[in-house]
Amino acid sequence: MADFSRLPGPNADLWDWQLLAACRGVDSSLFFHPEGERGAARSARENSAKEVCMRCPVRAECAAHALAVREPYGVWGGLTEDEREELMGRARNRLVTAAASAGRPVTHH
Repeated sequence: MADFSRLPGPNADLWDWQLLAACRGVDSSLFFHPEGERGAARSARENSAKEVCMRCPVRAECAAHALAVREPYGVWGGLTEDEREELMGRARNRLVTAAASAGRPVTHH
């Protein structure tokens, strides 16, 4: 059995922002799509989730967290999974362009 006693404990400072989130107490199914949801139904649910996010005092922290950990599912900080993927792709493209123009070798992960 693994010995987890030597691992650091959770750092509440990294998660305190969640205590102020507008989505606290809201049914999480609003933010995460059910299996097979597509088209108008998915768009309507995502827009409803984004309405909650738009009035949230910690929206920026939530979006930053989802981007930092590459959260693959749900609406976080007003961004859908597709929107986050698009932002990450644009950031990767900017880094590749900057590295290439600086004459550095470009590596892909």
